[in-house]
Amino acid sequence: DPAKVAVVHPGVNLERFTVGDGRAAARARLGLPQDAVIPLFAGRIQPLKAPDILLRAVAVLVDRDPSLRRRLFVPVVGGPSGSGLAKPEGLQKLAARLGIADLVHFHPPVAQDGLADWFRAASVLVMPSYSESFGLVAIEAQAAGTPVLAAEVGGLPVAVNDGVTGILVAGHDPADYARQLRRFVDEPGLAGRMGAQAARHAQFFGWDTAASGTA
Repeated sequence: DPAKVAVVHPGVNLERFTVGDGRAAARARLGLPQDAVIPLFAGRIQPLKAPDILLRAVAVLVDRDPSLRRRLFVPVVGGPSGSGLAKPEGLQKLAARLGIADLVHFHPPVAQDGLADWFRAASVLVMPSYSESFGLVAIEAQAAGTPVLAAEVGGLPVAVNDGVTGILVAGHDPADYARQLRRFVDEPGLAGRMGAQAARHAQFFGWDTAASGTA
């Protein structure tokens, strides 16, 4: 009976994941280029999370417009699932095959405070996952003021307000992700506009809300 069902979304720590002192300061702390377009992947390196889609999309962008090689910086923050390896060799080899090894920068998993800075520093968080039960990482990034480019799967259509706090993509064609990433290149104010909306949207997903909803 649908009348007897109530949905309570999981929450994130809205005291840790905040806009803080902004994108420029976060980039300075992490040593990232201030003027770059930075599409970030953050999470476990596993096929289900599809980090290869981001790399293939970046390769499409650079192939179509070689000048973007000077403007793109692509961090992959996380480690392979079920392995102690700090760097995912499969993705490194893929980046080399695609001719974008100079653009992709691998970083081992970081603590939550450090992760918040990576979110703040990014132009957009990219989540091309094949499956997500909810997608808490999307809420964490939005709470830090960063829009999300995500696959339209699982709970991500709830976590991301399509066209307002981020962009949802139907399917997993790298060309579709490349087309949306290009918007962040061509519209310098897009990350800021969507990021401001994203930070407001994320406030509905704190643990206080989850707790009161459960109660």
